[in-house]
Amino acid sequence: MSISSAPDDQPTVSESPLAFATANKLVNRLCAVVFLEWLGAGALLPLLPIYLRDRGASTTLVGATMASFFLAGLLCQFPAGKLSDKFGRKPVLVGGLLAYALASLAYLLPMSTYSFLVLRFIQGGAAGSVEVASLALLSSAIPIARRGSASSKIYSAQFSGIAIGPLLGTIAGIAHMGLLFIITAVLCGVAAIPVLTSSTIDAHDARDQPTGKLEKIKATPALVGAILAAVALGTVFGAYESCWSLLLHSRGATIVEIGLSWTFFSVPYVVFVRAGGWAADKYDRRYLALGGLTFAMVFCALWPYINSLYFLVAGGFIEAIGSSMALPSIQGLLTQQRKTEELGRVQGLYSTGQTAAIALSASFAGALFGMNRAFPFVITAAIGSVLLLFVALKWRSVIGKASDLPGQAAAVG
Repeated sequence: MSISSAPDDQPTVSESPLAFATANKLVNRLCAVVFLEWLGAGALLPLLPIYLRDRGASTTLVGATMASFFLAGLLCQFPAGKLSDKFGRKPVLVGGLLAYALASLAYLLPMSTYSFLVLRFIQGGAAGSVEVASLALLSSAIPIARRGSASSKIYSAQFSGIAIGPLLGTIAGIAHMGLLFIITAVLCGVAAIPVLTSSTIDAHDARDQPTGKLEKIKATPALVGAILAAVALGTVFGAYESCWSLLLHSRGATIVEIGLSWTFFSVPYVVFVRAGGWAADKYDRRYLALGGLTFAMVFCALWPYINSLYFLVAGGFIEAIGSSMALPSIQGLLTQQRKTEELGRVQGLYSTGQTAAIALSASFAGALFGMNRAFPFVITAAIGSVLLLFVALKWRSVIGKASDLPGQAAAVG
């Protein structure tokens, strides 16, 4: 019998009112942690390349330094997930936040320009570790019937920081970069406080015996499909990282207009991802994920053929609706019917797949843009669409509605 999923503000029958309130408190704490971290990280993004150039870094070194952030995420996210499964999410969260804070302060020290590459690598690994541990902790605490809405809050907090942070950095200006590094370190340090002091986080943290051996993860269709969906989305994001600003510049956009386009792209992830979370708990997650990602692929292929600068600047808002609506559904499919001690590694696999796709796509998209402005967008959209076909094949036998999973119950009230 199909039973409706619990809304975000109501517990399932299997949850006591106390367990429901405790789990929601944990989600709110994680949202604060993620928001503070990305508020500080986002403040550095617009000005960091200029700061590095002013300190004597070559253009090549600046590019390598910015790319090292993604490389670190690629190398560190799965190990961070494994550590969180074995020793708990809390040590990984605190370690990641403090590592990001210390690396931010280290930019103020007199050092060679090549040291910037190492510091950015540390920040990338730290940010990736915090993301993996946060989502693993959330999945450990929230029943699958409410997991879409809960994960959407985390994404909303993350992209709120990403959207607001660059505005703060722009206001501060390059002359006050030292202050921004200090503020970033302070924000990450403050974010670590609720992790260290929260009994709620302690209560939901998963720990295996440090001497025990973790079971191998079974590659289920739900898991494989979710990772392929992450790769498809990462492929498109990589093209945007390298070529979106170049496309706008080729259409005559000013620096302000280019910056606004990135802000417009971020807003749906703050707003519509919450609607996506609600829908993921109520409807078939497979259709929501595939529909949202297909919407994103279509827009990616169309961008180079749109001549209106105003639509290009504001149109990212429309394109991002699809992927923002899809994210909570992908998270639900990724983590459904998974043991608590697997969730860190599962999140690590997901994040590693997406980060690898972003890095690889970004690396060849620039060269494709040099050949033809349409190539990076059309080719990555085509690759992403093919990947989505494989996702659909993997998910065809997967239970799509959370309420249809064994052991799920209706909402109280």
